[in-house]
Amino acid sequence: MLTVLAMFVLSLFVIVPLNKAEAAFGDRTLRQGMKGEDVKQLQRNLGYLGYSVGKIDGIFGSKTLNTVKEFQWKNGLKADGIVGKQTSQAIIRQAGGVQNERPRTEPVSRGNLNLSRKDLYDLARVVHGEARGESFEGQVAVAAVVLNRLYSGDFGRNVQEVIFQPWAFTAVHDGQFYLEPNSSAYSAVDAAVKGWDPTGGAIYYWNPVTATSKWIWSRPIINKIGRHVFAV
Repeated sequence: MLTVLAMFVLSLFVIVPLNKAEAAFGDRTLRQGMKGEDVKQLQRNLGYLGYSVGKIDGIFGSKTLNTVKEFQWKNGLKADGIVGKQTSQAIIRQAGGVQNERPRTEPVSRGNLNLSRKDLYDLARVVHGEARGESFEGQVAVAAVVLNRLYSGDFGRNVQEVIFQPWAFTAVHDGQFYLEPNSSAYSAVDAAVKGWDPTGGAIYYWNPVTATSKWIWSRPIINKIGRHVFAV
């Protein structure tokens, strides 16, 4: 019994730092000396905005410190090199703004959509399969990403091509897409079609705790809603 208890206590010390290292950008305050995926995302986002960040290694070293200070100074923030809520939100907001300058991926008025009953049904199935259990805003966000992909012209010519693009949505791959959507999923689709995009123009999203793709972390994160982060 004592051996089992000791193993359990030891496991707590092993698990906690791993969870911190897997935190999404904006979840925690970042300082020099810290490591993790969120530090990598900080470096990628700054590089995306045109700052010289050096090696994207997930280590908050002196180069990253100086780059953060440069960003803070240029944006009227306290140039202390600490990435707290104010600095991380400014970086996320600007990364989203850069994306919105590209017309092919900028969402247009949802009023221009002419969706069939099947389109709405399939959108609701994606929302239900991918985001049931999330807040209503989080469900709308998933629907908005599908629509943003449709508008971009880079992911398919209709709702079904976007949804069934290979490996685009986990729910399609694992079969949860085929569950019957509930009323909340339909309401979320309706809100997204009418123009609500809580993501700010994202065309990618993932759960940072379960994501296995290394490529997806190269995308600049612009928002975090519930368990999902959203990127361009």
